[in-house]
Amino acid sequence: MIDPKDKNLPKIDVEDSQATEHVKVSRRLFLGGSAALAGIASTLGAGMGSSLLSSSAHATSGADSTVGPGELDEYYGFWSGGHSGEVRVLGLPSMRELMRIPVFNVDSATGWGITNESKAVLGENAPLNGDSHHPHMSMTNGSYDGKYVFINDKANTRVARIRCDIMKTDKITTIPNCQAVHGLRVQKVPYTKYVFANAEFRIPHPNNGLNMDDVPGYYTLFNGVDAESMDVAWQVIVDGNLDNTDADYTGKYAFSTSYNSEGATDLAGSMKAERDHLVIFNIERIEAAVKSGKFITLPGSDVPVLDGRKGSELTRYVPVPKNPHGINTAPGGKYAVANGKLSPTVTMFQLDKFDSLFDDKIKPRDTIVAEVELGLGPLHTAFDGKGNAFTTLFIDSQVCKWNIEKAIHAYNGESVDYILQKLDVHYQPGHNHTSMGETRDADGKYLVSLQKFSKDRFLQCGPLHPENDQLIDISGEEMKLIHDGPTYAEPHDCMIVHRSKVKTRKLYDRKDPTFAATITMAKADGVDVYTQNKVIHDGNKVRVYMTSVAPVYGINEFRVKQGDEVTVVVTNLDQIEDVTHGFCMVNHGVQMEISPQQTASVTFTADKPGVQWFYCNWFCHALHMEMRGRMLVEPA
Repeated sequence: MIDPKDKNLPKIDVEDSQATEHVKVSRRLFLGGSAALAGIASTLGAGMGSSLLSSSAHATSGADSTVGPGELDEYYGFWSGGHSGEVRVLGLPSMRELMRIPVFNVDSATGWGITNESKAVLGENAPLNGDSHHPHMSMTNGSYDGKYVFINDKANTRVARIRCDIMKTDKITTIPNCQAVHGLRVQKVPYTKYVFANAEFRIPHPNNGLNMDDVPGYYTLFNGVDAESMDVAWQVIVDGNLDNTDADYTGKYAFSTSYNSEGATDLAGSMKAERDHLVIFNIERIEAAVKSGKFITLPGSDVPVLDGRKGSELTRYVPVPKNPHGINTAPGGKYAVANGKLSPTVTMFQLDKFDSLFDDKIKPRDTIVAEVELGLGPLHTAFDGKGNAFTTLFIDSQVCKWNIEKAIHAYNGESVDYILQKLDVHYQPGHNHTSMGETRDADGKYLVSLQKFSKDRFLQCGPLHPENDQLIDISGEEMKLIHDGPTYAEPHDCMIVHRSKVKTRKLYDRKDPTFAATITMAKADGVDVYTQNKVIHDGNKVRVYMTSVAPVYGINEFRVKQGDEVTVVVTNLDQIEDVTHGFCMVNHGVQMEISPQQTASVTFTADKPGVQWFYCNWFCHALHMEMRGRMLVEPA
């Protein structure tokens, strides 16, 4: 039994320190109450109390998440960096941050957004920071293959690809004809041929300022991105605003939640309908339509665009309540769950019925096998591979564990408790993910719940609070909270993959394509970057080729004229995996990382006359401080 007087237990309902003597409201009750006042929970039912095994968040005993010195984590976790535009790599179960992968941001540590190689990847949107949301790994036959991680940028309508062997971004694609890519998932079977990307906001076409008041004519697009070329293969026009997306385990279908079936441009207007839709996309029919030329193109883009609005043979629209948010496919490939957000329910689809739906043998709602009531604000559902599902309840600040088959029986009128447990989380959970839970290999060990608010969980650092990632042991009968972890800048989403699936390089391959263009430039200058150190003067352009071996650069000084465009190319010849070098030109906003056997380059203007020092800014040797040199700038 839990002793409520135990002083070591965390407080769940904490009184607001600024509340008056007459009005003292717990944070959780206040948030729930405010949501009710907003009308979101006005129609929600009760009567679930008998189903609960536990509703406390004080369960901190159980699995040990400690990973000792010298020990390795069992899982990689890939976290979106949210407004930072990056991807973060964590180890689970320790929840230690291992690495930050810059994607849509400028990163002075690595030189991402500063080096020529990274600018080539960032392309025309190089100055724009991003809003990264949904990281997902490529798959083969429904299992992670450790090749790529894909991530979207909602702020600038982009999709990026990260190579898992070097943990670096190698491709970024701007999606045309759209605004705000939100949901992103990969095709699971037979392999990740496509990355599916939802454009959320409806806009006029063409969006040239001449038809802005034609709101009924606005639309958005579902996008299929070729996973290898990173070109947009096709786009499908849809009704409503697309939210999240997922795919089945046959390769035939992808499906997206769609809100704002009303076509409104304001909040109230987008909440009028009691039901919106799940949009199902028939991939085979889309590919056949593209092949037969049954598409249009929109101004400024040659991407095939197909009409998938209601009545199309390419899509089906299944009415679901209300402003649905997450859509999640269960590991067995039999079911998928759409989460209601403004309904207390989640809607469960039997995926093998989609064939009959597209053959017009059944009606759209006949694909639904359960619509189960869980609590206030269901957003996302994860699975343990043992027949159980875990749904975040945003307004209730809880994770609800429920049994899939029991929910179907209850939906069919049987008297059965399908809710197994509710666990308080702190506070307002959004995404949640189980270990390997988006694949056939779900192992039911851990669940991560990503909370939007942390409030009193950590030391305050001013008005801006961190968010809270919580690790939950789901290996036993009951969920047990085992770790709190503050996180910065709205990370939004994550995925968890067993370490056996990820094979990283210890050293760069000298033929790596990330710096192939730089090697080609050097060869044109007659320079072998692995054996030569050379300065090339080409009018007002100077190219400096130097090697680095701890603790020296191959060139100690070079001379330029004020106003020259200077390109510095550094090749790290060290063959020890920890010996990363850097290059920083003082007072020029120039610095970059060069890992062992890597070549990197940076271009800048030598606009300051006199002695300008450069140095190694990544610690590499006992004589690291002495690893430096001079750029001598003659005045104009």
